Amino acid sequence: MRIISGKYRGMALAQFKGGEIRPTADRVKESLFNILYPRIAGARVLDLFCGSGNLGLECLSRGAQAVRFNDISRDSIAVLKKNLARISENNYSVTSLDYLACLADCGVYDIIFIDPPYALDCGVNALKIIADKDKLAIDGIAVFERDRSFSGNIEGLEMYDERKYGKTYLSFFKRSGVQ
Repeated sequence: MRIISGKYRGMALAQFKGGEIRPTADRVKESLFNILYPRIAGARVLDLFCGSGNLGLECLSRGAQAVRFNDISRDSIAVLKKNLARISENNYSVTSLDYLACLADCGVYDIIFIDPPYALDCGVNALKIIADKDKLAIDGIAVFERDRSFSGNIEGLEMYDERKYGKTYLSFFKRSGVQ
């Protein structure tokens, strides 16, 4: 895992030991950030299930205004802190909350990454809360990563794109009715 672009381009990231954690692969991350590129500079970002901080760190490297990293796992927060110690930014915050508590406690974001452990399957519920509590900016994007295609509807959000990379699906949501 590495930072792909921006001021920390090429920086190797600390990783988890063992195979229980599934970080976003570099190939998937590169495609994701090619899509998000015009929206990152100056964005307020929530990395809801941050793991090592891979996605949020990429945003900081590319000029995000602020990133909130959140993960309930102590191991994830420990790896995240190792990665944060290597950068010179201070426009981030770190919380170790259940995703429900984090969403209850947070503000409005331009980009929200929802990449929960696939086995938990709580991403749809996170999207419902984001829509219900207006956590996504008017022109914001929520990106939901999981191991299968999204089906169904989220009242208040519209899925406007979905991409498949190997076994990974990225579903892109915006507020309903926004052009």
